[in-house]
Order: sequence, then C-alpha cells, then structure tokens
Amino acid sequence: MQRRTVLKTSIGAALALAIASKAGAQGVDETSQATLDVVMALMAAMGAGDTDAMSSLMADDMVWHNEGDATLPWIGPWNGKDEVFAFLPIFGANFQTTKWENTDVLAVGDTVAVFGKMNGITTKSGKEIGEFTFALRAKVRDGQVVLWNWFEDSYAVSKAYHG
Repeated sequence: MQRRTVLKTSIGAALALAIASKAGAQGVDETSQATLDVVMALMAAMGAGDTDAMSSLMADDMVWHNEGDATLPWIGPWNGKDEVFAFLPIFGANFQTTKWENTDVLAVGDTVAVFGKMNGITTKSGKEIGEFTFALRAKVRDGQVVLWNWFEDSYAVSKAYHG
C-alpha cells in the first residue's frame, strides 16, 4: 500500500477544506504566527498527500497522540516520524472524512489549538458517525511540529466503528 495514496484518500479532502480558508490571526506576535504557519503547512501537506513536505515539517522526535477509545486502531501515541508514517495508513484504512470545519484557531508562542466540527464514515462498519467536535493541540520547535495531540468525540466514533 502506498503511503501517498492512503494519505490522499483518507485525509486529503478533509484537510484541504481545513486549509481552504487562510488561517491567520490578527495581532499575534511573530513567534505565534510562525508556529501557526508551520502547523497549517503540515495540515496542507497531509491534505495533498505530500509525504516529503510532511517529513520536513515533522521533528524526528515528534509525538502524535490521538486521545480516545483504545479499541480504535488509530488511538494512542506514535513516537517519531517512522511511527507516525506507519500509523497514518491505519487511520486511512479505517476512517473516511466527509466533513471538516475549523471553527477556532489560536496560536500562542510554540502552541496552536484548533477546534472544529467533522463527520466521517468508519470503513469497518460502513456507518456514518454523525457530526462531532474535535480539538487539536500542536507544538512547534525550530520550525517543526513536535506534538500533534488530537481529541475527538471518542464515544460517537467508537459507536460507529463497532457498528
């Protein structure tokens, strides 16, 4: 299975929608804006399936942590780029995003928080989840993402996944 294809089909459309409206904050300091730009660039690279760009935006020791029901195959921490790239096809094989809407994006220093609404279909059951909220906390160090901490409505997602 090719990483690029999996990334494009699983999260491409959703993240492209998230990037469609330029994320920028008025009145933020230079460091906060640079942090926001890195996080949005990583989202855009994921949406485009551009693994080279993704890799350049991820620190070698990056941690990707999805919070929620541990019975879902995409929940857990992945430590380092290799583990993250191994995890993404698992997510792509199990979840098809049908809606993605960022509602709030905040950046302060090395941290970005994104809040929004999304929907999707779990491929295991074929069931639509229904609109649910998400939150993302990301941290940037030296122009690369070191933490991607994802929170979703684990109950709704798990209920759809397990049919």
